[in-house]
Amino acid sequence: MRWLLSNLPTWAQTFQRLVLSLVATLAALQLFTLPAQATSVFELPPFDPGTWVLDRAEIISRINEGKLSSTFSALAEKTGYEVRIVSIHRLDYGETAQTFADKLFDYWYPTPEAQANQVLLVIDNVTNNTGIRTGAQVKSVMSDAIATSVAQESVLIPLQEDNKYNQAFLGAGDRLVAVLSGQADPGPPELVNEVMVEGTFATKEDTKKSNATVWVIGFLIAATVIPMATYYFYQWMGSR
Repeated sequence: MRWLLSNLPTWAQTFQRLVLSLVATLAALQLFTLPAQATSVFELPPFDPGTWVLDRAEIISRINEGKLSSTFSALAEKTGYEVRIVSIHRLDYGETAQTFADKLFDYWYPTPEAQANQVLLVIDNVTNNTGIRTGAQVKSVMSDAIATSVAQESVLIPLQEDNKYNQAFLGAGDRLVAVLSGQADPGPPELVNEVMVEGTFATKEDTKKSNATVWVIGFLIAATVIPMATYYFYQWMGSR
């Protein structure tokens, strides 16, 4: 095999080296693309009192982002309680939506006094995991159980069907506003149980990984087969 490769025409050897270099580059991109896209707490802007929705994952429509902002602003004026929603696209390795929410809560509200009336709801749209953190004063009107239900049910139940992020956040916002305004807890949306057959469709992330793997394998085959075929072709032509 070594003899065969060493006797390939110069252009074929050059082509093989280029293909192998490209394969190495693609493999490196596969290894480093995901971490590079992860979001760190300190990449988010400092606390802005006028920002009620920070949609870094771009999953909420502008109209509904405006509705939520108006609703939360009115709640703050009426009760003093402030609700903010943050969406991110991909977490750092080992991070969860809850640990991210805790870190961001401490980053934006560094003192107990600043934290007292705050509610922070976070979602990572890659995993659709949520986290919520509330201040001490908020807990007097909204229990931790209700806060957890908002994050785990009011947000996640609508996402079980076609990732209805707008519906999820509008519903969660309405529930938070009701409870923080002293009204009865309307509870989470109804969960519709449907018989589901195990899906055979690949997710977007799986498709990307699969496509990249196919390309890498294809280039490896091309780097080996094409120069060998070329060599045998020249050998055959020379014997005629």
